Amino acid sequence: MDYTTIQIDKRTRSRLTKMRFHPRQTYDALLNGLMDLVPKGDDEGEYTDAFRASLLRGLIDIRQGRTRSSAEVRKRLGI
Repeated sequence: MDYTTIQIDKRTRSRLTKMRFHPRQTYDALLNGLMDLVPKGDDEGEYTDAFRASLLRGLIDIRQGRTRSSAEVRKRLGI
């Protein structure tokens, strides 16, 4: 297996460590498990990796309050 080094904040590493199922679980296994939570497709077929990433970004935007309700958008557009 090829390995690489990535830079993450100490707080991020601490959060990842707390998410492990057992102390010897690798970060690779943990991160792959987290990525597997993003849907792979639907009745119409498989999603591309780019689309899956955009779904994840959308969920993050919702959690962090960077979205507007349809009522807010209609009001802003004068509809």
